[in-house]
Amino acid sequence: MNKKRSKLEIIRDILEVIKNKSGRIKPTHILYKSNLSYMMMEEYLTELKEKEFIIEKRVGKNKTYSITEKGVNYLEQYRLISNFTQSFGLE
Repeated sequence: MNKKRSKLEIIRDILEVIKNKSGRIKPTHILYKSNLSYMMMEEYLTELKEKEFIIEKRVGKNKTYSITEKGVNYLEQYRLISNFTQSFGLE
């Protein structure tokens, strides 16, 4: 049985999805690839925008999201912590 993802894991997943899509992605792609409900995705995107991990760009009715340097830094730090905890069997 799969365990629930933590908030930090969900943030990592969203940022990875954006980063892997050449740093720019539409919300529907984030929704499907990060496996979240629409409401949950909107909450996380709002928080990530407020904390400047991502940037929202609008062209007419279309929205895209790009990862910022701060978001990339989060991914690097998350990876370091994850590797550290795994090396001690704590994950």
